[in-house]
Amino acid sequence: MRTQGVPEAGWTPRLVALDIDGTLLKWVDGQAEDYETIPPRVHDAVHRARAAGAHIVLASGRSPHGMTRIADLLGLPHNGDGQLWVVASNGAVLFRYPPMEVVHEETFDAAPAVREVLEHHPDALVAIEERGVGGYRVNRVFPEGEISGEQIITDVDDIIGEPVSRVIIRDPNSTAEEFMALADKLGLHGTEYVVGWTAWLDIAPAGVSKASGLEHVCADLGLEAADVLAIGDGRNDIEMLRWAGRGVAMGQAVDEVKAAADDVTAGVVDDGCAVELERWFPPLGS
Repeated sequence: MRTQGVPEAGWTPRLVALDIDGTLLKWVDGQAEDYETIPPRVHDAVHRARAAGAHIVLASGRSPHGMTRIADLLGLPHNGDGQLWVVASNGAVLFRYPPMEVVHEETFDAAPAVREVLEHHPDALVAIEERGVGGYRVNRVFPEGEISGEQIITDVDDIIGEPVSRVIIRDPNSTAEEFMALADKLGLHGTEYVVGWTAWLDIAPAGVSKASGLEHVCADLGLEAADVLAIGDGRNDIEMLRWAGRGVAMGQAVDEVKAAADDVTAGVVDDGCAVELERWFPPLGS
């Protein structure tokens, strides 16, 4: 764990960056979309932070269309607050909502990295978001609940035949540890990559992460990293947790995520996101 800990006396988050799966949602790998619910305690804590003047930013590896319904579940924006900032696709796509207005997008040639991985995992599933539609182009159908929207079967060469903002590689017959070892071995030069809880590999343009996306948002709002409270649980949150003025890992996070954070809150099943937010934005009467 980092040693920064609690910021100086009087500090209050001016921007709260929130991961979705495993942070806002009690979601675990393999669950269907019907399980997407935000616990009341978490919902209320987010709204107290917003009412106190903090900017709320959703930051996820999800595609843009996979994030708008989470904003709707949260009831954000609220009462004419203006559009919500959203960092999607692990920082490769920034948009305002509603309506969805893409502000910034990073793309890259994913073909070399994808072909390298497929040499070692020839039966792996490959997907990219079908922009503007909300589904994905995939070489084969992904397990239920793992990606949202329509899955359009497409040849791999066509999937990676043009610049993309993010590509997903998934091998249900492998493990996260095997994917981590492979990614380290290959290096995947010219890209950023994150291994998920399972054998799930997110590949993005070099230099792109949730942290880089949040830097764009802060620049627009006139804020700095020191003003940010970030909460997350996955390996794709590591850069964000290190970058933020206060980075907090969820209790169920793996050790390398906890090591990147300033503090560790309760697990998602115990509303850890709300526990941290209540530290800065306590309920009335507490």
